Amino acid sequence: MATTKAPVAKPKINLLGFEQAEYKGGPSTLCPGCGHDSISSRIVSVCFELGIQPYQMAKFSGIGCSSKTPAYFLGRSHGFNSVHGRMPSVATGALVANRNLVGLAVSGDGDTGSIGLGQFKHMVRRNVPMIYIIENNGVYGLTKGQFSATADIGQKLKYAGLNELPPIDLCTEAIIGGCTFVARSFAGDPKQVEALLKAAFSHRGMAVIDIISPCVTFNNNEDSTKSYAYGKEHEERLHDMTFVPAREEITVDYAEGEVKPVTMHDGSTVILKKLENAYDPTNRLEALTRLEEARANQEFITGLIYVKPEGAPTIHDMVHMTDQPLTQLPDSKLRPSREALTSVLQDLL
Repeated sequence: MATTKAPVAKPKINLLGFEQAEYKGGPSTLCPGCGHDSISSRIVSVCFELGIQPYQMAKFSGIGCSSKTPAYFLGRSHGFNSVHGRMPSVATGALVANRNLVGLAVSGDGDTGSIGLGQFKHMVRRNVPMIYIIENNGVYGLTKGQFSATADIGQKLKYAGLNELPPIDLCTEAIIGGCTFVARSFAGDPKQVEALLKAAFSHRGMAVIDIISPCVTFNNNEDSTKSYAYGKEHEERLHDMTFVPAREEITVDYAEGEVKPVTMHDGSTVILKKLENAYDPTNRLEALTRLEEARANQEFITGLIYVKPEGAPTIHDMVHMTDQPLTQLPDSKLRPSREALTSVLQDLL
């Protein structure tokens, strides 16, 4: 009796002709169930959907479990793993030298909130055009579970004892520093993470996304605001959201509720279905107030906390960079003539 085999479905390809598998990296060496792996998967999915050329992407990281993750996505892109807390300097230099690169940094709450806090704040101040993801779990997982700068006050850990220091809110730090796109999400909410990433890729300037990513080995106690159970039970969304790319006709089905479209600099639109009628993510003061209220009430708010849709002058604008990347300029443009050097020296006398 003859049998017929079911047709094998062809892999989905994007506008560049790539399959999603071509946006993956090496196999993860993180603990099974780590929230960081979920974030890596979201990055792969978004870059595939947006049709980002892997060779145009530059990945940056420092030290820590989070900083290992760039090895797990976009294996064909550029990458630089810097020393602890110094990634912003490296990323700033690379993106100033080649403004055509799409910059994506992955850091942790220790790499950003402790040793790297000063570098992070100056990167925000300079408005380096890139996406800066903080994989926030409240502990130093790579060195066996000490408290990080974002750990909850009064929290107890088996190997670290009692934390008596108040946490640093990295979203608040970013807004105060002048960042024009600040969001918070939860690794266990893939739909929201992807929507925020798509919007961040469209934003002109630096986009900071603080993602609570539970450490399943050292900080997954139910009383920790960085645990999976706490996140699922206490997550309070400021809005349900989706992202509409520019120049693409997309139909979106929404549940009942107020809808607020926010147009990005390139014509793309973030659609916010507001759950709090009074909340406006384009109001900087209200964003800071809402974060402070959340801290006081131990709430876990997620979504687009603050955005300035038109962006702000980037570092390229502030230092009057040429439109052509420095890496593509000929020596005659980069090296001053002997006459020009003599003129400079004369002015210094």
